[in-house]
Amino acid sequence: MAVSHADGDEKLKKNMGRNMMGATMTGKVALVTGAGISIGRATALAFGSQGASVVVADVNASAGKETVQLIERLGSKALFISCDVSKAEDVKAMIEKTLATFGRLDYACNNAGIHGPTPEALLPELDEVLWKKIIDVNLNGVMLCMKYEVPAMLKQGSGVIVNMASTTGITCEPRAYAYTASKHGVVGLTKVAAVAYAKAGIRVNSVCPGPIETPMTASINEEGLREAMSLIPMGRWGKPEEVAGAVMWLCSDIAGFVTGTAILVDGGLTAI
Repeated sequence: MAVSHADGDEKLKKNMGRNMMGATMTGKVALVTGAGISIGRATALAFGSQGASVVVADVNASAGKETVQLIERLGSKALFISCDVSKAEDVKAMIEKTLATFGRLDYACNNAGIHGPTPEALLPELDEVLWKKIIDVNLNGVMLCMKYEVPAMLKQGSGVIVNMASTTGITCEPRAYAYTASKHGVVGLTKVAAVAYAKAGIRVNSVCPGPIETPMTASINEEGLREAMSLIPMGRWGKPEEVAGAVMWLCSDIAGFVTGTAILVDGGLTAI
């Protein structure tokens, strides 16, 4: 029987309502790197609140295990894995343990990242050791995670990867050379992977937070805080949970036609 456009529209509306209001991630497995604090923890908790089993990865064992406890209080399963994403052997072991424990990997949020001092030195005096460290964690770390996440998702024929970039990956942070370069790299790497695996059932996107209330930004002095706040049209910094919301939307079925994009969560910062 032929289905009219009206019938199709009505079916779409019903599916959207179910995905938005009643869908859960029960039976699914999510991995979040850098999940011990702030955005990573908020994202891990968001997955747990939707019924997913969550792998909490971090270099900080005490913070990571605390996140696990919070997820378990929500009634979901969680596993802590110590992982330095800049080390291939750590990342490989993380994915192997995830699969050995839960048997699959449905969602991966590659969130782990670091920031150097701001402002950094002038370019001729740039610290090459610091440059390498930031690139190794922020960019190489995302590459390594995807390198080992993708095969697991290919095997099951589906998966969603969300890489944590930054508004700095779209514009720049003056005199933050390594951080800006690393986040531009994440946005570009995301696009390449999205195109490569679009027909394989794997969606890959990035989220670009603006100023968010995190330990990383807490070190900014009062003058810098006021200056940053004045640049945001919404007049405030974002919350980790608001970034987690963007990750959850990208991982949901309702975002099923979204891949290769960079979602800005910045209070309008880049709109002006």
